[in-house]
Amino acid sequence: LSEHQYWGSDLQLPQMPFEEIMYNDESAYKWLCTLKKVGLVILTGAAARQGELIKLGHRIGFLRLTFYGPTWQVQDKADANNVAYTTGKLCFHTDYPVLQHPPGVQFLHCIKQTATGGETEVVDGFHACQKLKKQNPQAYQILSYTAVDYTDVGRDYCDFAVQCKQRIIDVDSRGQVVRINYNNATRDTVFDIPAEKVRPFYAALKEFNDLLNSAELKFTHKLKPGDIMTFDNWRVLHGRQSYPSGSGATRHLEGAYADWDVVMSRLRLLRKRVLNRD
Repeated sequence: LSEHQYWGSDLQLPQMPFEEIMYNDESAYKWLCTLKKVGLVILTGAAARQGELIKLGHRIGFLRLTFYGPTWQVQDKADANNVAYTTGKLCFHTDYPVLQHPPGVQFLHCIKQTATGGETEVVDGFHACQKLKKQNPQAYQILSYTAVDYTDVGRDYCDFAVQCKQRIIDVDSRGQVVRINYNNATRDTVFDIPAEKVRPFYAALKEFNDLLNSAELKFTHKLKPGDIMTFDNWRVLHGRQSYPSGSGATRHLEGAYADWDVVMSRLRLLRKRVLNRD
């Protein structure tokens, strides 16, 4: 489980039936192992209605409550309080770097899909970090040492006004990448670093962003109604292509989060059940 399987545009997308992981321990164990190793698994065949993620949350333990509620609806909304609630393009990002402890796992359930546009884009952030470190060690060092301000203020599930400092490339004591914290929609206008370090920072960020969007690393997939994309929010950056606006809701995803502590707890319990059965 400590080993990651890096991927790029050639990703062989792991897919598993939703019903199998819900009711078969061996399938659920395989799902969580693959999620940890690859960072991304599509669950297929869920009902195209709200509430399926609540069931998935019960399967692993419980979902993470955030300022957007236990689950949230991604669709074009009037007076949108989040860029995701529009029909515009979403650039690559991780969710919630504004929190000191961002959610580790994210679920996106496709309930309704637009006929044109709306494709989901994903990229392996750990793979991109590995490439950046090799081609420009200084840029890698800048992004792994510079604290960036994130802020989010608004009203949804409740009122909120949150702020946090994060390093875009978060490394542990051994220098291993453990989390990507990157979301331009909530990156603050405040940037309290010495003036002479500002240009080098933005040059490093541009090089990293160019890598994320390179044809070699970016993977594009159009979700179908009933698909649930489960992915590592600390590792996999996601985005969306724009789609036409209409008089009614043309695209609808339901989203939810879980913490890695909860997911890994369930994985260990499932492992015991599977091994004891054998």
